[in-house]
Amino acid sequence: MTDVAASDFRRPRRYVRLDTILRLRWLAVLGQLAAIFIVVQGLEFDLPTVPCVIIVGLSALLNLALQMAFNTMQRLEPAYAAALLALNIVELACLLYFTGGLENPFSFLFLVPVLISATVLPVRLTIALGMLAVACASALVFLHLPLPWDADEPLVLPPIYLLGVWLSIVLAIGVTSLYAFQVTQEARKLSDALAATELVLAREQHLTQLDGLAAAAAHELGTPLSTIFLISRELEKSVLDGPLAGDLKTLREQAQRCRDILAKITQLSATGAPFDRMKLSTLIEETVAPHRDFGIAIKVRIAVAGAPEPVGWRNPAILYGVGNILENAVDFARTTVEVNAWWNNDTVEIIISDDGPGIPPDLLNRIGEPYLSRRRNTDVAPSEHHGLGLGVFIARTLLERTGAKVSFSNRIFPDHGAVVQIGWPRERFEARAADVE
Repeated sequence: MTDVAASDFRRPRRYVRLDTILRLRWLAVLGQLAAIFIVVQGLEFDLPTVPCVIIVGLSALLNLALQMAFNTMQRLEPAYAAALLALNIVELACLLYFTGGLENPFSFLFLVPVLISATVLPVRLTIALGMLAVACASALVFLHLPLPWDADEPLVLPPIYLLGVWLSIVLAIGVTSLYAFQVTQEARKLSDALAATELVLAREQHLTQLDGLAAAAAHELGTPLSTIFLISRELEKSVLDGPLAGDLKTLREQAQRCRDILAKITQLSATGAPFDRMKLSTLIEETVAPHRDFGIAIKVRIAVAGAPEPVGWRNPAILYGVGNILENAVDFARTTVEVNAWWNNDTVEIIISDDGPGIPPDLLNRIGEPYLSRRRNTDVAPSEHHGLGLGVFIARTLLERTGAKVSFSNRIFPDHGAVVQIGWPRERFEARAADVE
């Protein structure tokens, strides 16, 4: 089966673009200026306008400087992106200091930079930004100017209310950041796993195409090589003695050797051409054969049915998917793996079971998701058995693309072991891979 290395499909960390950060900062600048204008002109509250406008102006000047000095399409290193997000937190804290601290309803904007960090930056930087936001919120509980309000009816909030606001900000930062981080991680895992699936299928199809190309090359080269062989043999007969006799003999032998090599290539390709059809029993034998020499007995049972045996087109997705599930069964089995197949006029089914420990209950409902791996042998090196955990996910995805339904279960007590049931509608199994796509 085709192995997939992490370096083959792992995408680089999704660094945030400078343009994204700048767009958010410009949005903050416009929003802050609008809020200052509405409070001063619309509500006619007394607001320290000068320091607030200075803070917003410095933020705008920094945005302009970054746009002129750097390519906004470049992706920032995590530390630089975190620095800009930290600056957003500090700027917001300064504005809140002049406008009432946590009494200001805009204090919940502390969440925004931390949430952005949770989706694109490493955990350590997100934690650092969260701690900075909590520290600023904590300082604003005690250090702030009065909230802009009607001078005749000043607003006085009790300390217990401010404590509740502070606690809600802290909890919101923690809970929403953790949720955003987990959702983003799941999306990244699924994206990488799907990329691995596409890579496996592309490799299998590439190998199949190379197989057909080899057969075509062997066929095309066969005629000129036969001509060379015949001419060299006739020349060798006519020149029995002389300095050219040895060279003609060597030419004939090498031409014959080339013909033998091409004959072997043709024979190899004959059983694996891209448009060959194969019976269900042949498919099972082809997937079982590579795993017979690992000390595990593999028992194959083909049920006798009244309907003719299904004959499908050679499909790399089916070969890889069934082979990968069989490989997992051999890996976990103690002594025996059973492969049972049956069919009728409507359904084709393959059942692969082993006598291993079975699927753990906590994984049974999640089996087939990416990055789930619990290997039997814990003494082997991580690189050998504790891989990316993508095998079952890739196999299930490829098989379902061919129209199969894949289900996982355990044997009924007192038996033990895992059971994987793969079933196709018969017309989908016998369809070409291109038709299934």
